[in-house]
Amino acid sequence: VSRLVELGVEIYLVSGGFEQMVAPIAGSLGINMENVFAIELLFDEAGAFSGFNSDAPTSRAGGKGDVLRELRRMHEYDLMVMVGDGATDLEAREAGAADLFVGFGGIVERERVRASADLYVFDFGELIAMLND
Repeated sequence: VSRLVELGVEIYLVSGGFEQMVAPIAGSLGINMENVFAIELLFDEAGAFSGFNSDAPTSRAGGKGDVLRELRRMHEYDLMVMVGDGATDLEAREAGAADLFVGFGGIVERERVRASADLYVFDFGELIAMLND
């Protein structure tokens, strides 16, 4: 992420995960919370879990693509690249929201993701090396 920032790339974290779990990761990567799209867990006055924010775009099928399309509309990005390891990440490419999909197999390899990715890496070092070339 730091190399992309050095190159002037705006970074977003678009996740089907829970905001409360994704926020510390975003912080450690230096990603501003306004650039994080995840699902907020909801708690009642006593602190008990009461559900999740079903209005969050990433809480529904196609939501990651919806987020990318809205970001492109708002910021007039010429190029949108999605990096991910799962079917919902790939879905953003297949729906035309991302121009390029980089599949990541460093944690788990999903054959459909690997077969459909424009580029597939097992280590982010590979991607960084490509950016440096």
